[in-house]
Amino acid sequence: MGYSDGCAVLAAAAYLGLKVGQVFEAAIPIAIIAIGLSSATKRKGALGENVIIQSIGACSGAVVAGGIFVMPAIYMLDLQADFFQVFIAAALGGVLGILFLIPFRKYFVKDQHGKYPFPEATATTQVLVSGEKGGSQAKPLLLAGLVGGLYDFVVATFGWWNESVTSRIVGFGETIAEKAKLIFKVNTGAAVLGLGYIIGLKYASIICMGSLAVWWLIVPGMALIFPDSVLNQWDPTITTAVGDMSPEQIFKSYARSIGIGGIAMSGIIGIVKSWGIIKSAVGLAAREMKGKTADDKAVIRTQRDISFKIIAFGSIATLLLTFVFFYFGVMDFNLLHAVVGILLVTVIAFLFTTVAANAIAIVGSNPVSGMTLMTLILASVVMVAVGLRGNAGMLAALLMGGVVCTALSMAGSFITDLKIGYWLGTTPKKQETWKFLGTIISAATVAGVMIVLDKTYGFNSGKLAAPQANAMAAVIKPLMSGQGAPWALYGIGAAIALILDRCKIPALPFSLGMFIPLELNIPLLVGGTVNWFVTSRSKDANVNKERGDKGTLIASGFIAGGALMGVVSALLKFGGIEFDYADWWNNHLSEVFSIVAYAALIVYFILATKPGKKTT
Repeated sequence: MGYSDGCAVLAAAAYLGLKVGQVFEAAIPIAIIAIGLSSATKRKGALGENVIIQSIGACSGAVVAGGIFVMPAIYMLDLQADFFQVFIAAALGGVLGILFLIPFRKYFVKDQHGKYPFPEATATTQVLVSGEKGGSQAKPLLLAGLVGGLYDFVVATFGWWNESVTSRIVGFGETIAEKAKLIFKVNTGAAVLGLGYIIGLKYASIICMGSLAVWWLIVPGMALIFPDSVLNQWDPTITTAVGDMSPEQIFKSYARSIGIGGIAMSGIIGIVKSWGIIKSAVGLAAREMKGKTADDKAVIRTQRDISFKIIAFGSIATLLLTFVFFYFGVMDFNLLHAVVGILLVTVIAFLFTTVAANAIAIVGSNPVSGMTLMTLILASVVMVAVGLRGNAGMLAALLMGGVVCTALSMAGSFITDLKIGYWLGTTPKKQETWKFLGTIISAATVAGVMIVLDKTYGFNSGKLAAPQANAMAAVIKPLMSGQGAPWALYGIGAAIALILDRCKIPALPFSLGMFIPLELNIPLLVGGTVNWFVTSRSKDANVNKERGDKGTLIASGFIAGGALMGVVSALLKFGGIEFDYADWWNNHLSEVFSIVAYAALIVYFILATKPGKKTT
């Protein structure tokens, strides 16, 4: 596949992410393009090549997330940053993410095999395998991809029905949303439904517990306790009393910060619990540096990584380049600032690599924006303490955040690629080697796309919402002015995570539920329930297994179709072809249509899992 296809996907991902705050998973569209080209050229046995192509192309989504969540804030705050600074920050972050993840590959991919659902990796693997085998596996996948893709496409492009359904659809729901700040929301997309199926009922339930705890307890509770208060000590842009806010505004202004605190503490808990793994990975690298490990040829091909000597020297070289970048590439940076900056980036990126990989393995969603926001807060506090404030401090913190954000985004994306390779028998060393090339090209592309989009639309114009970057800018400006951060809310989230851990409840998926909007969590529970239903309704275990496997194909088709049509829809919008359906979506009738369409989609899913012939 020519990298021009990957560049088109990257541009579409960047535009869509800046427009609505969501970055689609690039691995699936790239996998489909790779299969299509290998089929068109009649190449046989191209599965291994397609895995590598998919892995290279997936860099685009990871680097885009690292770029658009932070870098637009530089323009929003009227700071000076050129192509070189954006490119270097993205490239260094991407390379660090790869290097820091490789030592943990064996643990997440091999040692924990069967313990994590890996929803994105499962879907992409199904696409690659079905494309290679064709026949009975390809047909249900292709049909489900067509159904799910068209379903999501008509919503995203033409708006024939609403993307979400809320309890405001009825008068009573409108009343309790206004008075009691209670609301129910569900995204009716096919891709999210498929994701929920693959995640399964267990983890989907935990995620929804976290979401409902925030939306049905904390949000109404804050409105009840602080009805006339304007809590804006850390954010002067908040000027409305809590009681006068909508539930969505309370979540965005306050409650989401509790989720950030929970994610941060879950990360710390995960680091503590994984300390033995971290020590083992570092120890293995140290032993190899001394020449005390087995010869590379003695390791089976499917477990062969890049030499730890190369990883160690590469990590040191990349960190030195990052130090030089901070010292010479950021205005008013002195030696102390550069040393502090590189220490922060190294520690945060390395320790949170396991958190990003763990989140992707469990729910297929990387809380990179929450972890990056925490990084910016810590970086701002520390930089102010060492004497760097104002515009120089904001630019420094944002570039540091850009490096960390891209590193964590890349780590999460790469663990998906490595799991796909493990299932399909690819050599990890090949995936790891080619990943560096994809990262560098993606970094250059995303830097150019960022500048083009700023000049075309303007990040301060409102045409591109860039919600994560707006949040970063809103948080960092008062911090660099000495106004502080919502530490109390972070503390509440951290305390919740600690209590959950003591109660043996996985804290990370619960905290992800607190941070991710309600409408994206409820469909995970719907998909998980469908999974439970189709795998338990028969008394014959073989029938249940067959239905479950077919359901995985259908769910993968929904995710693949939704992702691919997301690319098409984004490219249409990028080319100026856009349909204005805002007025229609404000009509509750569109939500009624959405319920009918969603119910039909679920019924199709359940019926499609029926075995082709009776199992004896």
